Amino acid sequence: MQLYFIRHAQSTNNLLYDQTGSWDGRDADPELTSAGREQAQRLAAHIARLDGCFDPARRDDYNRSGYGFTHVYTSLMIRAASTGAPLASALGLPLRGWIDLHETGGLYLDDLETGEKIGQPGLTRAELEARFPGIVLPESLNHTGWWNRPAETEEEKVERAGRFLDDLMARHGGTTDRVAVITHGAFYNRVLAALLNLPHREGLWFMLNNTAITRVDFRDGEVALVYMNRADHLPDSLIT
Repeated sequence: MQLYFIRHAQSTNNLLYDQTGSWDGRDADPELTSAGREQAQRLAAHIARLDGCFDPARRDDYNRSGYGFTHVYTSLMIRAASTGAPLASALGLPLRGWIDLHETGGLYLDDLETGEKIGQPGLTRAELEARFPGIVLPESLNHTGWWNRPAETEEEKVERAGRFLDDLMARHGGTTDRVAVITHGAFYNRVLAALLNLPHREGLWFMLNNTAITRVDFRDGEVALVYMNRADHLPDSLIT
């Protein structure tokens, strides 16, 4: 199995922080910026173009002959699904929602007086299906919103990273599947730490720019980190 982490395109929260150095005024579930929408389209076009000459029999550690994705999964946060939708469409694959791919903390807003993180509901099944036609959603998702709980705790962040890897192996371990997951920077760091058996600590960060790609191969009981944070599909002006 080959696993491809792809970070969502630039969101309005990303732009807010880039411009102000603060999360004050952040949205619980932000949209993409105009630059983010262009990043997502360029990602989709890049992968679809290369897949025109994809050769599954060739060992290609740089994916110069294509990616050959068999599955495209996405977090249900708007910025991730808005990145995954054009990619899945360009490849003729269903976009599959995977709740555990969400960013650390989940959906929340900060109480300005107490600093408490207040959980938010998130989009409902009907809203997601209307916004992203053809998306395949978990059966458990209903009218109350996909999050609809308190903000995620530190312990829950660690547990979820391990659970994602367990579920990934249950779905795709021991196969030749090439799996793309549209996810988020902090959660990506948690998963890499779990893979590498590293304790989480502040100040250690694996960079993943918007729509950049990291590839991890699982073969014969071994894990190979093939490359990290590649954004060959973007011009310098769109690196965020």
